[in-house]
Amino acid sequence: MDQSSIDALRAQDVALFGHLIDGRAVPASDGRQLEVTSPIDGRILTRVARGTAEDMTAAIAAARAAFDDGRWSGQPPGARKKVLMRWADLIEANALELAVLGVRDNGTEIAMALKAEPGSAAATIRYYAEALDKVYGEIAPTPPGILGLIHREPVGVVGAIIPWNFPLMIGAWKLAPALAMGNSVVVKPAETASLSLLRMCELALEAGLPPGVLNAVTGEGAVVGEALGLSMDVDVLAFTGSGATGRRLMEYAARSNLKRVYLELGGKSPNIVFADAPDLDEAAKVTAAGIFRNAGQVCVAGSRLLVEASIHDAFVAKVAQVTEAMRVGDPLRTDTQIGAVNSEAQLKANLSFVETARAEGGEVITGGRRILQETGGTYMAPTIVTGVAPDATLAQREVFGPVLAVTSFEDEAEALRLANGTDYGLAGAAWTSDLGRAHRMVRGVRTGVMHINTYGGADGTVPLGGVGQSGNGSDKSLHALDKYIDLKTAWIKL
Repeated sequence: MDQSSIDALRAQDVALFGHLIDGRAVPASDGRQLEVTSPIDGRILTRVARGTAEDMTAAIAAARAAFDDGRWSGQPPGARKKVLMRWADLIEANALELAVLGVRDNGTEIAMALKAEPGSAAATIRYYAEALDKVYGEIAPTPPGILGLIHREPVGVVGAIIPWNFPLMIGAWKLAPALAMGNSVVVKPAETASLSLLRMCELALEAGLPPGVLNAVTGEGAVVGEALGLSMDVDVLAFTGSGATGRRLMEYAARSNLKRVYLELGGKSPNIVFADAPDLDEAAKVTAAGIFRNAGQVCVAGSRLLVEASIHDAFVAKVAQVTEAMRVGDPLRTDTQIGAVNSEAQLKANLSFVETARAEGGEVITGGRRILQETGGTYMAPTIVTGVAPDATLAQREVFGPVLAVTSFEDEAEALRLANGTDYGLAGAAWTSDLGRAHRMVRGVRTGVMHINTYGGADGTVPLGGVGQSGNGSDKSLHALDKYIDLKTAWIKL
């Protein structure tokens, strides 16, 4: 990763992006645009089409027409595989361009972005390309004279609403399995981070994906997101984002065609450190990275640190030391470890959580303030708050920023109660040398992903799904394919 190449890409002007509908870039039907503000320096980076309900309707119609005429759904699996493989190749060939464009848009540090965005997206697309011709039907155990067949068929039109924190990675988690199974897709990028996802969709067309199979409409969730959710012609809706929006999408499904809705709604994930952790120095480093990389804007971030009382002070001091050594700044510098907060609104919300934590008895031992304001960007010092009560706001509500809530516990039973003491259940971790305890924590913590003696890094071979108010369904792994297929029975009398 060469700094001069990054700087050259940073200096390039970013052209206006329109919608991608039926293989063409088109403006909003009423001509309106949204400004794209870079969190790096607060400057206007470019503009994107400000979509209307009519724009979304047009995109859905294009997707339906493409599905119905079989230009993609009717292609043999081997043909679909070749296109998806070419798409992955193009993403890799343009990886630095995609990563820099995304960082200029959402503020993720470039070292993380390059791996987690185009690198992850290409790997995900390849994974499902390889899998798609290995999805078999079934023969049922029927009486003599009867043949029972179970077919797996694409659902039709899939709507995907993608968040701003990792648009390529999370976008690929939804687009790749949906397309692999032969569906057509309409994607709605986040208002504050559309650019790299739009460019990735353009590359899909370059790879040979037929027009209309993958469409993208930019704009406000209350307008184009609502139109997608209420459409009678969308069969499945996949969403990653806030709980409030997830609930609204389920309401839209009930008000329209009862489309299936799959939700990943974030979390308040516990990172549990026992006194018998095998390496407390390593645990401290991973703990800091697990909450502060990408400025805490990670769905599975370990935002609650639960520490056994006998090591609480010493371990928190280690985490604070690691945290204070992390470099916050320009996310397009290769030596930056924590980039920018996505927007002014998100930064204000983060700081408000800190003030509430103070008012509720928490002690801010490092961070807790805006920094680098002279740059014009949105930066926040990574923040550790100790003495957070189990029922405090900071222990119960997702911040989605660089704020770590610390609570102590006396024994394993209390750790388990604290870990399960929120409405969420997306991820978690436990650090221990006791194999029995490790398995008890995996069984006992109600969550979709449970790490032992690490945090983060689970690859595409395993599912990511939440329980409780962290959502339903799973992204990643072969299990994700099930979201985008229908089962059809053929009952044949011989």
